[in-house]
Amino acid sequence: MRSPLPPREGISAARLRAPGGPQTHAHAADPVPATVGAWLSAVLLGASAAERAELAHPTGGALCDESGRPVGLSDPVIPGGFYFFHRPVPAEARIPFPIRTVHEDAELLVIDKPAFLASTPNGRFVRECAVTRLRVERDEQDLVAIHRLDRVTSGLLVLSRRPATRGAYQRLFQERRVHKSYRALVVLPAGWDPVLLPAERASRLDKEPGTRAVLEVPGEPNALTRLAYAGPGECTCAPADADANAHANAHANADTRRLGVIDLEPVTGRTHQLRVHLNALGLPILGDPIYPEDLAPDPYDFRRRLHLLARRIEFEDPLTGRPRRFDSRLGLCGDEGRASPWVEESSPRA
Repeated sequence: MRSPLPPREGISAARLRAPGGPQTHAHAADPVPATVGAWLSAVLLGASAAERAELAHPTGGALCDESGRPVGLSDPVIPGGFYFFHRPVPAEARIPFPIRTVHEDAELLVIDKPAFLASTPNGRFVRECAVTRLRVERDEQDLVAIHRLDRVTSGLLVLSRRPATRGAYQRLFQERRVHKSYRALVVLPAGWDPVLLPAERASRLDKEPGTRAVLEVPGEPNALTRLAYAGPGECTCAPADADANAHANAHANADTRRLGVIDLEPVTGRTHQLRVHLNALGLPILGDPIYPEDLAPDPYDFRRRLHLLARRIEFEDPLTGRPRRFDSRLGLCGDEGRASPWVEESSPRA
């Protein structure tokens, strides 16, 4: 359902659904409070009376129903109805890396997302994510990411520019009709033989609530990755970065004879899939803050970068039937701290 409230400072309005109503949903059987204020006091437990009143103020949260009609706290609750409002969002420290445009046309914006920048609003990063920053910088409020990259992964991210055609592109990803290629710089164990690749890794991935690490567990596989050895690797990060990565990962060091480049093709798209599969094969990605050990790093410590790049995306355009291909212009060590060596332009192969 499209929000009747436009984004504010690039941030989409929040949505809540009231209990009750004829349709099936998680709270359909819950009792319906007499007023909107009573309902919000029950669901927004950390909010004071003054903060709830601010949500309903036109210049505050601008609380409204799904038709866009302003709603007061004394109004009766519409059973099963949707309500929208703008949340107060505190200031955030800037992630000091630029977003590079790889391609844009009437329907799509393709960017190179830098490492350390979230793709979409998530947890502590609401203002400092690719979607919010681009909406503000480009004054383009309809931008929506149609897939995601981990915050610490760099490379290609595709965004939709028009709500009318967004669904067609989203279905490409949902139906796995997009071919994605990644590249990783990994730490090679002593005696590792490249003949072990190419290979496929299929396993069942699961994540315990409250933990960051994803685990391989017994059971029917739900994740599949194709891997190929691309050759020996080299870390070209600044010395301080390389030292930080070595400290962050007990298996990492600056000895390039023990680094290798692995090309990866995820057939499925599970959380942390590539990182988990490489680690399970004894090939942890250089600088990974979670695998093989969760180091709980400071998210603003930019010395420790994950050497994983979303390097290529290919698909058949659902509107034209034309093949599309986009290639990242970043390297495995990125270029987030330097001026761009290229002019922003449309990809000639798109």
